Amino acid sequence: MNHHNCRCQSLRMGSLIIGALLFFGVAKSENSPDYVPDLINSEYSEFFHRQPEDSLSDIIVVQTGVSVKSFNSVIVDNDNTKWFMTEKGILSYNGHKWILHNSNKKVPTGELRDIALEVNTNGLELWIASSAGATAAAIPLDTNTGATTYHTQNAPIMSNNVFQVALGKSLVRWFGTDKGISALRENKWLKGDYEDLYPPSMFQDFPIISMATTPDGDSLYIGTDGAGVSRVQRNQVDGITGASSYAQWGPILLPSDKICSIFIASNNTQWFGTDKGLARHVGGNTLTNWTTFTTKEGLVDNFVQAITADKNGQIWVGTKGGASLFDGAMWKSLTKDNGLISNNILSIAVDKSGVVWFCTDNGISSYMEGKFSSYK
Repeated sequence: MNHHNCRCQSLRMGSLIIGALLFFGVAKSENSPDYVPDLINSEYSEFFHRQPEDSLSDIIVVQTGVSVKSFNSVIVDNDNTKWFMTEKGILSYNGHKWILHNSNKKVPTGELRDIALEVNTNGLELWIASSAGATAAAIPLDTNTGATTYHTQNAPIMSNNVFQVALGKSLVRWFGTDKGISALRENKWLKGDYEDLYPPSMFQDFPIISMATTPDGDSLYIGTDGAGVSRVQRNQVDGITGASSYAQWGPILLPSDKICSIFIASNNTQWFGTDKGLARHVGGNTLTNWTTFTTKEGLVDNFVQAITADKNGQIWVGTKGGASLFDGAMWKSLTKDNGLISNNILSIAVDKSGVVWFCTDNGISSYMEGKFSSYK
């Protein structure tokens, strides 16, 4: 047996021993029954730094006591804490410690669809879209956190079945439901006058599967499953008005009417990920300045599920077949062969340090300076 294999087996055994000690209480100290050591910044730090990248996945289980597999969404707050939406609830990582936020009964943990972060006069709030409505929860998410869920019994939201939530710099919260768009500006629900263009039956026939706002937050792009992109905006009297509809037919060069992801760059360039490729639209003229990208142009896969930009303005695209990076001229692709934990990428975010985080159906990968680390 070679030394590499011996070393890997030794490290994996060490990880199992630490996990067992925590489970049976031997490693709990500090006079607290719930104490879990910060294994990254402790006497174990050298142990973790020596591990192969794939064995870092044990850390989440060790620190939370829960095995999490599907990471569906990620956002980054002002303190560079990463917030993940998973099948077990909301999970956070501050660079040292993983925490599963499942102790507050006011904060939903099941059937989560989307999360967004808002900075307001009260501090930081996390908005959560779920089958129970739209929930605003103050950060930190602990047992005493104040949280309010808006549903049809206490608010004029169109439906309890909320699929998406989107926020911009203005205090408008946009909610995509199975019956259409609802919006809350500060403490006032906006009245919609877009029903002639986008009736509730449209969103029942063609469900909302992605949303994004312009940087100011006053215009919303809505991606549907089969009806292309719709756009609404807040008008001057605090209502919601229909603006335009983007569809595959006509001169608009959408690869497909199934819009799986949307990203609006800081310069207002719109990126639309579909099941058949990626579309870029520049400027405000609906019918012009469209470009499409598929595997022929360099995408790793045509089913685009996530889009974001890094601090250099490069575009990161997550697909069912891996990740692609666009520098404005050329595409570079990354897959499991390069270190990704899974090729099925569901969400991407770039944190304050420039680390790129990939949410997948089988854990998380982070990418920095050409190197992957993976967790699950």
